[in-house]
Amino acid sequence: MSRKALLLEKLRAFDRQEAPAVGEGWMAGVDEAGRGPLAGPVVAAAVILVNPGTLAGINDSKKLSAKRREELYVRIARSGIVGIGFADEKQIDELNIYEATRLAMKRAVLNLPHTPASLLIDGPMRLDLELEQKGIIHGDGKSASIAAASIVAKVFRDHWMRKLHGLYPVYGFYKHKGYGTAEHMRALREKGPSPVHRRSFAPVREAALIFHPAKENEEMSAVPTAINQKKIKVGAAS
Repeated sequence: MSRKALLLEKLRAFDRQEAPAVGEGWMAGVDEAGRGPLAGPVVAAAVILVNPGTLAGINDSKKLSAKRREELYVRIARSGIVGIGFADEKQIDELNIYEATRLAMKRAVLNLPHTPASLLIDGPMRLDLELEQKGIIHGDGKSASIAAASIVAKVFRDHWMRKLHGLYPVYGFYKHKGYGTAEHMRALREKGPSPVHRRSFAPVREAALIFHPAKENEEMSAVPTAINQKKIKVGAAS
């Protein structure tokens, strides 16, 4: 067997170990992309692998080239069942990034055309869903279904950020996808934040204060404090 085929078999073996008993339903892998950027949404994907034998080369999306991710994204869409969910920058600012990520993941699961019997979720995460679920630390490198979800979420978000680049070209979103690169930080200092920047993130907040100090102080006073954020419950998906 090739190295890619061996890796696929290893990831599938993990899923078989964690899967519900035969006849009890499907298992979905869940992962996200975009927790760290300064702009744009956090995107989550839920994937049920119906025919995983076609996915040789699948891996944690961070370990794959952009070209390879795109190829696997198409294969996953053709051979699996996929749900996408996201939380935009306003929801990230209102909830905090952790709760916004949970909301995006919940929406991804609810957007699956078939309800899974159980979930494997990347990281120590639990969703507000009445489904059997298990958080797997570094799950995108252990589980085929989580790896597939990581690829779908990453590619979908990259496409989204390229569209945002068309609306706000001065920031270079098509290159860095909203992450805090030197180019992005320079644009923030020179132009101030766009409507799709996350104002609860310190570099964006600092740039906004330079351009609109009074307005920004008023807006940020409405953002929940760290104490209040813990009390926020993730609402129903929409």
